Amino acid sequence: MWITFSIFAAISFGLRGILYHWTSQKPLNRNALLCGTFVMGALVNLIISLSISSTWSLACLIGIQMGLFSFGGNASMFKGFAVGKASLVAVLTSLPSVVVVIMAFFMWNERLHLMQLIAFLIIVGGVLLVRYSNDLSLKDLKGAQWGILATLLFAGNDLSGKWSTMMGAELYPSMFMLFTTGAICFGLWWMKDRRAEASEARAQIAAASAMPAQVNTGMVASSAKTSRWSDKRTFLIGMAVGTTNTLGMMLIITAFGLGKAGLVSAVVALNVLIVLLYTRFIVKDRFTRTEIAGIVLSFLGIMRLFGA
Repeated sequence: MWITFSIFAAISFGLRGILYHWTSQKPLNRNALLCGTFVMGALVNLIISLSISSTWSLACLIGIQMGLFSFGGNASMFKGFAVGKASLVAVLTSLPSVVVVIMAFFMWNERLHLMQLIAFLIIVGGVLLVRYSNDLSLKDLKGAQWGILATLLFAGNDLSGKWSTMMGAELYPSMFMLFTTGAICFGLWWMKDRRAEASEARAQIAAASAMPAQVNTGMVASSAKTSRWSDKRTFLIGMAVGTTNTLGMMLIITAFGLGKAGLVSAVVALNVLIVLLYTRFIVKDRFTRTEIAGIVLSFLGIMRLFGA
């Protein structure tokens, strides 16, 4: 049953990835978007928790740890894409399941039998092929440190999710803690952005006021053309994105409670295939031979898991 929850979690996270891809092309504040995403998760899980009278135990506080790992992983990934080579960062951030398998073995003596190990390696190999880019070179490792940090933090999030199920924490209170923590972190970062933008705007106004009227008018017109989405609109769009993220987290935590952490993490990593299908049929990007090989290999790994 764990594999069913894992596959649906991968689909949910794949839809989230599609929405992230779409919003990345828009003029908006990414921290406002992610704050809205996490706020939606907190609201949904709080409402469900209260409606079914969930038990709020100390184990639910593990959700705070998950929220911090999730925030740190996303922040590191975005930093890596900003300062480094996108293909390298993409490959590195597809490896959390490898870390999860290793750490789960040492922490909980969680072992994979031979067929599960083969399936795991096939799936990870497929994901790496999908994420691999022909322009990837070991000579250009700029941003690698951020990609590695993101991988470790995302793995920490997965391991924390598994730990919460082992400690008997109820799902919805734990998820509320996770999303509230993430919302606070991204909210604080958003406020920092707003202060920096306000200072920059004041500096621009001061500079514009010292220029001739014609030049000043041209600057205002240019600024209007490049104006981005309002923070309110961005936040609300983030809340819409949050529905897919919330569902995905609910499903993956349930899967962790039923299956082995490394296998669940590997299957959920297949969400990249959903994004790839979107770019092929909607954005009209063409598959490379490497991507096709990765897709086939990933599906073979899933079939192997069903038979394992």
